[in-house]
Amino acid sequence: MQSRPGLPKPNEAALRRQLNAIKRAQFPWMLEVTKCAPQMAIIQLGRAFQNFFEKRARYPRFRRKGFDDRCTLSNDQFRVDGKRIRIPKLGWLRTRETLRFTGRIVSASVSRTAGHWYASITVDTQDAQLLPAENQGAVGVDFGVTHLATLSTGEKVAGPKALRTLLDRLRRLSRSLSRKVKGSGNRKKARAKLARLHARIADVRANGLYQLSASIVRRFHTIGIEDLYVKGMLGNRCLSRAIADMGFAELRRQLTYKAERRSGKIIVIDRWYPSSKTCSCCRYAIEALDLAIRQWTCPDCAALHDRDINAAINLRNMAVSSTVSACGGEGAGPVFEAQDETTPGEAGIQRKVNDA
Repeated sequence: MQSRPGLPKPNEAALRRQLNAIKRAQFPWMLEVTKCAPQMAIIQLGRAFQNFFEKRARYPRFRRKGFDDRCTLSNDQFRVDGKRIRIPKLGWLRTRETLRFTGRIVSASVSRTAGHWYASITVDTQDAQLLPAENQGAVGVDFGVTHLATLSTGEKVAGPKALRTLLDRLRRLSRSLSRKVKGSGNRKKARAKLARLHARIADVRANGLYQLSASIVRRFHTIGIEDLYVKGMLGNRCLSRAIADMGFAELRRQLTYKAERRSGKIIVIDRWYPSSKTCSCCRYAIEALDLAIRQWTCPDCAALHDRDINAAINLRNMAVSSTVSACGGEGAGPVFEAQDETTPGEAGIQRKVNDA
C-alpha cells in the first residue's frame, strides 16, 4: 500500500500537527490522560510509517481499544520507589517486585494482559557477565515432540506441554463464550476467563523453557542444536499443535543469549544433517528411518540406538568438531555459530501492578 498521488507521505511531524489541530474538538478525552501517551504513540507511528516506506516492515495496523492496550512513558513522566511506581493521573501504584537493575531509567511501557497490568521498564545498564558454565564439556540437544529436549548425556525433558494439559478446559471456555450474546455482560465475563486461561498457558510454557535453558547453559559451555524448519514442520496437521506447544524457536533464542552471558557457544547444525539416521558409533548412515521407530540397530556395528539420544550425540560430535575446525583442525561440515540479537546495555523488567 502506498500513499495517494499528490499527497505527502505520512511522517511524525505531519501526524503530530494533524492530531494537535483536531484533538480538542474531536477527541477531548485525550486531555484527561498524560500528554506523554499520545506523543509516544505518534513517535512510534511515524517510525512505523518510515519502516514501511523503506520496505523494512508491513503497513501499520490499527490498534483497537480493549485489545492490546498499552502506552509508553518517558523517564520524566514516572517514578519508581521500591515496590511502587508513580504513573501520571493515577498516582502511586503497588507492584509485585522491586526494580532489579541499577542504571539510568530510559522509559516504561504500561500494558494489560488478561486483566493484569504490567510496567516494562527499560534501564540503561552494564551487561552483567554471569559465572562461566560448569566444566561439563559439550552437549548435544535434540528437540522433539515426545520430549522437548533430549541431551547427549541421556537426559530427557518432557517439557510442560501447557496447551495439551489445559486443552479440555480451553475448549469448554471457548464453547461457553460462543454461546453468549454479543455485547452482553456475560460475554465479557466469559471472554475474560478465556483470556486468563490463554495467559496461564503462555506463562506455564515460558516458565518451563526458562528453567530448561538456564539449566543447560549453566552446565555446558558448548551446546549443539539443530536448525529446525519450524514453519515447515507446522504443515503436518497431525503434529502441528504438539509442535507449536513446545516452543522450539523460543528455546533456541533463550539458549543463544544465555550462553553468551556465560561465555558459552551455541553451535547450530544444518537442518539437512541426518542426525537421527547416522550411527554415533561407526558413522554408518541408514537410508530411511520412519518417525514411528524410536529405536534401531545399526546394520554395520550392531549397536542399539535410542533415536533421540543418538541424534543428540551426533549433534554434540558435530559441535565439538566445529570448535576444532575453528582452531585450525579438520572441518566439521554444515555448522554455524548462533548470534544473539538482543541489544547490549539495555535490560527490561516486567513488574506486575496490583489491580486498583
